Amino acid sequence: MITVKNAESYLRSKIGDDTDDINKVWQTFKAFCKEPVEGEEDREILFQCGVYNFTGEELFHLDFVRQFTVYEENGYSRMEQLHCEFLFNPTDELRKLETGEWSMDYDDIEDFFTHIENLQEFKIPLTSKPIKSEVYQEEV
Repeated sequence: MITVKNAESYLRSKIGDDTDDINKVWQTFKAFCKEPVEGEEDREILFQCGVYNFTGEELFHLDFVRQFTVYEENGYSRMEQLHCEFLFNPTDELRKLETGEWSMDYDDIEDFFTHIENLQEFKIPLTSKPIKSEVYQEEV
C-alpha cells in the first residue's frame, strides 16, 4: 500500500530516469493519481503553471501536484504536496500562460485529466525542453 511517507519514492520509481519527458511523467502521474494512498479521503490533484520568481530567477513553472491531507490520532495534522515540476526559460509564448486547476472542481478524475490535456497551458509547454525537472514532496 502506498503511504504519504513513501509516495515520493514510489512515484520516482515509476517515472524512472526520463524525468525530462513531460508526456511520460504526465502519463505516469495520472496513473499514480488513480492509486489509493493509505489514509487519503479525497483525491486532490492540482495542475498549475505560470512565470514565477520562486527560485530568485524568473522561470516558467509547469507543475503536476497531488495533495495529501494527513490525519493523526487527534485529527488533522498537516498537508503535503507531491510535485512533478518542470522549469523553462520564459519565452514570450510561455509568459502568456498561467492557470491553476483543481480536480475537486470536476465530476470525476477522468473529466479533470481530459480538461487539462485540452488546455493550451498544458499543450504549449510540451513542445519545449525544460531546463530542469524535479519530483519532490513538501509540507504546506
